[in-house]
Amino acid sequence: MWLFGWKGPSGFSARSTAEEVTHGIDASGLTAIVTGASSGIGVETTRVLALRGAHVVMAVRNMETGREVKEAILKELPSAKLDTMQLDLSSMASVRKFASDYVSSGLALNLLINNAGVMATPFMLSQDNIELQFATNHLGHFLLTNLLLETMRKTSVESNREGRIVNLSSEAHRFTYREGIRFDKINSEPEYNSIQAYGQSKLANILHAKELAKQLKEEGGHVTANSLHPGSIATNLLRYHSFINALASSIGKYVLKNVPQGAATTCYVALHPQVAGVSGEYFSDSNIAKPSALAQDSDLAKKLWDFSINLTELK
Repeated sequence: MWLFGWKGPSGFSARSTAEEVTHGIDASGLTAIVTGASSGIGVETTRVLALRGAHVVMAVRNMETGREVKEAILKELPSAKLDTMQLDLSSMASVRKFASDYVSSGLALNLLINNAGVMATPFMLSQDNIELQFATNHLGHFLLTNLLLETMRKTSVESNREGRIVNLSSEAHRFTYREGIRFDKINSEPEYNSIQAYGQSKLANILHAKELAKQLKEEGGHVTANSLHPGSIATNLLRYHSFINALASSIGKYVLKNVPQGAATTCYVALHPQVAGVSGEYFSDSNIAKPSALAQDSDLAKKLWDFSINLTELK
């Protein structure tokens, strides 16, 4: 982690903002989907991608909130190209409808920013009866990515521009269950730990990008997949832990990133020329970083892929 403004090999640090890491980059002609675009760093990611000229489709659970965010960005950037579409990642039916509607729209797709997430929730099951954090943070994005992958491949060929898939993970991936992914205990309420379940879902984000990158390389296409840690940021993800939320609010300005800094690594991985051709890597503070040993386990990544294929019935 590049603390106190110390710059890594990329020339950026933990203090770099999304605008700084994309300075001078022309994203006009690119079309991006940002999940969770109506809150937290999703808003800033959307704003900065639009600022650089990208057409951004805001995939949001609450359409009213999404429209409010869209209007706020348009007040600042009247020429921004923004659309809102409804997406509930905890529902496979919603993910399938979003993907179907998107493909039917005929829109291109250069950038898929899998940003949305829930954090350390009490034990709950999704609409598909899967533990909520795993369902929302990993499985919904896994299904969405697979359903839109052909559109990304087609866009990369037609535009002769690299497609990039960006999974937002977290350093919390290091605090998962001992075995990493509890394949046979995903829905076990008696053994549920909200923090470790969150770590499990964030580990899954890295493993998903790792295995996807491997498959994309074997295909020889021009689409990459990477994961990242945005940094420790005080956002509404902490709403289920009132004490931690209060603590973060009181001291966060001294030790945590602000939202423009929190969106930096996402925008760097999505747009910067330094990342061209890079795939299967994990980034932090706009630099390549080293994830946990579990996150580097190719066999675990393949096992998670097959497990996810079965759960989403992508056969």
